[in-house]
Order: sequence, then structure tokens, then C-alpha cells
Amino acid sequence: MKSLPPYAGAVALALFTAAAAQDYNPRETFAPRDPGQAVNTYRSANGLPGPDYWQNRADYAIHATLDPTAKSITAREDITYTNNSPDTLDILWLQLDQNMYRPDSRSRHASSGNPRPRSSAGASAATLYTDGYVLDAVEIQGKGGFAPAHTLVSDTRLRIDLPAPLGPKGARVKVRIRYHFTIPPAELGGRMGWARSKDGPIYDLAQWYPRLAVYDDIRGWDTLPYLDQEFYLEYGDFDYWVTAPGNMLVAGSGELVNPQEVLTATQRARLARARDSDATVMIRSPAEVHDPAGRPKQSVLTWHFRMRHTRDVAFTASAAFAWDAARIRLPDGRTSLAESVYPAQSAGDARWGRSTQYLKDSVEHFSRRWYPYPWPAAINVAGPASGMEYPGIVFNGVEDAGKELFWITAHEIGHSGCPMIVGFDERRNAWMDEGFNTFIDVYESQDFNHGEYAPKRDPEYAPGGGNPVDEILPLLADPQAPPILSRADTITEKYRHPVTYFKSALGLVLLREEILGPERFDPAFRRFIAAWAYRHPKPADFFRAMESESGEDLSWWWRGWYDHNWTLDLAVEKIAPVGGNPALGTEITVASHDRLILPATLRVEFADGTHRDYRLPAESFIRQAETRVTVEPGKTVIAATVDPDHRIPDKDRSNNRLAVASGQDQSQNK
Repeated sequence: MKSLPPYAGAVALALFTAAAAQDYNPRETFAPRDPGQAVNTYRSANGLPGPDYWQNRADYAIHATLDPTAKSITAREDITYTNNSPDTLDILWLQLDQNMYRPDSRSRHASSGNPRPRSSAGASAATLYTDGYVLDAVEIQGKGGFAPAHTLVSDTRLRIDLPAPLGPKGARVKVRIRYHFTIPPAELGGRMGWARSKDGPIYDLAQWYPRLAVYDDIRGWDTLPYLDQEFYLEYGDFDYWVTAPGNMLVAGSGELVNPQEVLTATQRARLARARDSDATVMIRSPAEVHDPAGRPKQSVLTWHFRMRHTRDVAFTASAAFAWDAARIRLPDGRTSLAESVYPAQSAGDARWGRSTQYLKDSVEHFSRRWYPYPWPAAINVAGPASGMEYPGIVFNGVEDAGKELFWITAHEIGHSGCPMIVGFDERRNAWMDEGFNTFIDVYESQDFNHGEYAPKRDPEYAPGGGNPVDEILPLLADPQAPPILSRADTITEKYRHPVTYFKSALGLVLLREEILGPERFDPAFRRFIAAWAYRHPKPADFFRAMESESGEDLSWWWRGWYDHNWTLDLAVEKIAPVGGNPALGTEITVASHDRLILPATLRVEFADGTHRDYRLPAESFIRQAETRVTVEPGKTVIAATVDPDHRIPDKDRSNNRLAVASGQDQSQNK
């Protein structure tokens, strides 16, 4: 597009505005919309799992050793894979996410021109890459025991050729993998790694074991390479053991099975007290970090964790950790445990001293609003992998403090719902993961401590700290901005937060507050979450579920906000007597000047100082580009304003209000 000289700007704007009214085409905005996914017995027309929905399963037993000297993990994992599909499988695909750190990985090529900000200034030349996963052995269990498998490694994927076909509907196979890898420094990215604190290194371990790829009813094996765009995983049960130096504290997803072996008697007693306390209880104080009595005397300890019905596990380890905890009260009478581990440098109420309070409140409110938290613990970690979530454990920054720590804690633990419970495919549909969760934690900011940190204002939602519907306007006007329904890997860093987080979340806020109302949105959203808990919904399932349960055809909304990056411009065009006769009342004309439509409020002001609000549904513009509101005779209209409270993203507010001059009708043509 050619640029215009400065003096042409006003003329161009006027011409554009004059032409814009002709851009709205009801048959385009309200055209039939195909959700793009066949309805069958697996996925129903109402957006919920069908009567024959199936899902495969992966159960893990992992024994790992952390070597802080070599900065490495050495492990053996046994995977029991259950094929519940109707298909016979001849191969298994696994994810080898550590291979993103190899110098020839696809992730490096994909990010070379679009680097994501890292947690420090950058890696030295000697630490620019690792060898990724080194697979020492891959075996399959047969009648005679485990035997070597034929395998193929392709970037961040591992194909295992099965010696015999794996039958459908419940057949199982057991795979054993021995492997090791070098733990990358956190500045290499990838959502895990190690870094130093003032009191010693902290290790945030995620993507630390080969994981089964998903085989589903949409694509079969879903084997997208890992390009640092998060995950899509099968559910199952996990038992895992982490052997580490005895001076370290290890915190991991799930329940600590053997506290008597890895904690002191004092720590066990404090932990028991925390399980019955709504106030935070210190398990290991910052002052005890350097006290030899603060750890058992063994030089090496093995921590055993167990987590049921999860898609992943992660853990952290450090000798520098202080540790506190408090009870989480859940709506069904159950309890869980909120825990925080952080180095002494992060202690204090202005920093991580309130982390457990933030965590507890977030889980309690999420559980009451949407879906009960299912796991025995929720852990917040101050470490190098800042701003990352895993089931039951989240990684945040050592330097996080105050409202920023609250917001990021609420956001990351909010991911327990999406995608940890509702198993979205983050690699393809990151907007469902990040956008849904950003929407959810908007309300936690309102709930926490009577709105202490409300409204939510951080780069993930409203970057400038203003009204979100005004802040979204530059993104909607940007011709280069991708639509929400883009493959996640194609969205550059410039647009990742604005589109994947901000626009997706605002779309749900608008759907809840302006289109459906909470009384219809909330039950539909809760039903969707409950129906798809521990399952794999797709975008079409969500679109169908919200329409079916709320009783609303929302195709016009999905098209304008999700399929496209359309903009909205409503204008008050005219205030005049009905048919030219004041005795018949006053007619107010509101027009749509652009392709996006939203329900809106029209506020009519009267000469007696009162006003009246009229609700304009989306169907006001289903047949024509303008609609009319009639005010009964006897009321003298002096002005009318569409969207007076700035609740919808109207790109041109200069035409939102029209006043009547000297008692005469007044019109404006746009």
C-alpha cells in the first residue's frame, strides 16, 4: 500500500469514513458458518463428547536422578500405553521436547528471526545448545521381557515401530526408555532450565521425560514438532521418583508420598499444621536455608511423588528454597494444599511472602466459579522459568512482587483449568489455552481481597492499563494482525500476547457481558468445562457447545472476532420526528459502518434531564445497515449516544453521539 503525503491524511480519512457505510453487508456478517468439524458419535452436535467418544491413555513410572555438578538428568521411564481407539496401531509417536535445544532443531530455525524474550541477557557461546535427549535404550515388553525396539528420531519426535500391532479398544503395550540430557540454562528458553540465585542454583524441570503424543479422532497421531509453543498430551497416572542431593528441597506435581524419608520431623509437623490452616505456615523459613538442621543428614535423598489423572508432571529442586503452605478449601468439602518455594532473596510480604495467599485464593475462587480443583497440591515456584504452568505446579520469577506476582500467580495456576483439566491442543490452538485462562483470571482480580489488585492490568490482558475495548482498537485496525483462528506456530512474538491472550480473552468477556449475559454464559461455560474435563475438545466443540447451551446462534460473532480481524463502527445518524410529524414521536437512526457487529446500548437524553437506555441486539443489523428506535410522543429528545459506557470496541467514537440543535432535528452522514 502506498503511503500518502501528510496533507492527504484528513482527506483520506474523510473519504474512508464516507465509504465505510457501504462496507457493511448483512449477508456477509450473518452468512451461514460451517464449524469445520464433522458431527459423529465421537463428538456431538451440541459440542459435547458423543456416546462413543474415546481417548487413549498413557501411565508413567519414572526414576530420575538430578546431578547438579553435571547439570544433568539421568532417568528410566516405563510407559503403559492403552489404545482405546477403534484403530489398530502399528507405531507409537513420542515427544522429545529437549531436542529443541539441538543446534539443528526446527525450533531454532523457526525462532531465528522472531526470538522470544528470555530470562537473562543471553547465553554464552559455550551454552548455545545441548545434545537434547540422549536415548540410551528404547525397549518394548514382550512375552520374554523387554527387547530393543526399532526407532526413528525426527527432530522433537520419536517413532517406535511396534513388533506386533496394538489392537483397538483397550489393548496395552509397555515401553521402557533409558535416557539422559543436559539441563539447559534458563536463558535458552523452552520453559524450563536452571539458573543461579543468591543462595544457590534453582532447577525448574519440565519436558524432562519422553511423552506420548496424542492419537485422537481428528488427526490420528498429532505430531507437530515442538517450536516452543506449549503442549498437547494424553492423560494418565504418574508415579515418579527424583533422586537429588540431600540438602535440596524438591517440589513436584502431585502428592509427596514419602515425607518421612525426605523431610525433618519439624518440617513434617509444620506441614501437617498447614493442612488445617487458612493462614500461611512456614515449613522451612528463609533463616533455616543455611541451617544444617533444616535438612535430613543423608547426602542423597529420593523424593517420591504421585499424581492421578493428569497429562503431565514437572518439578523443581534447590538447596536455596524456603517453603510455606496453607490449606485450600474446595467447594465439595475437599481440601488441597497451597505451597510456595522461593529463595531467601524473594522473602517478605512485599514479595513472595504472600504467594501462598495468592495461590490459595485463586484456586478457591476458580473452583467456586468454574470447576473444582482436583489435585492434592498447588505449588508456586520462584525460579528461572518465569511465567509457566504445569499440572499442580507453576514457575514464576524470583523478582516478581506485589500486584505483578499476584497477577502472574493467578494466571499460571488458572491454567489448572485450561489446558490442564480441559485438555486443549495448545500447539495448534494456543488461543483456547491462554485466552480462556486470561478471561478466567480477569474475575479473580475482582475477587481477591475485595479487589485489592483489580482490575487486571498486565501485558497479557490490557497492556496500557486503560479500557480493554479501547486498547484492542489498534490491533483490530492492524492489517498485518493475524486472526485468532491461526495456527499458533505462525503467530509472531509481536502478536502473540495481543491476539492469543488479549483478543481471545476479550472475546469471551464480550460474549459473557455484552452478548449472552452471565445468566446464559456461565452455565454454558461450566457445562463445557465439566463435559470436557480430562478430554480433548477442539474449537468447533466450543463454538457448538456455547451456541447449543446458551440458545443463541453466534456464527456472526465467531466470524467477525475469531475467523477475521474485523472492526466495529456504530453511529447515531439521525434524530427526527417520525414521518416528519412530532405528534407521532421521535425516530433515532443508528447505522453500522463496518463489518463487525455487537449488541449495543443506545442512550436517549430528554429535555427534562432524564434518559432512557434502549438495547440494540445484533439482529438490529441482520437485514440492513441501519436500525431505528422510536421514542413515544411527549418526550423531547435532545441527544442520543450509542455505547455510552464504552463497553464495546467501537473504532470511531466521534460519531457515537448526536445532539439536537435548537429543538430541530439533526442528521449526519458518514
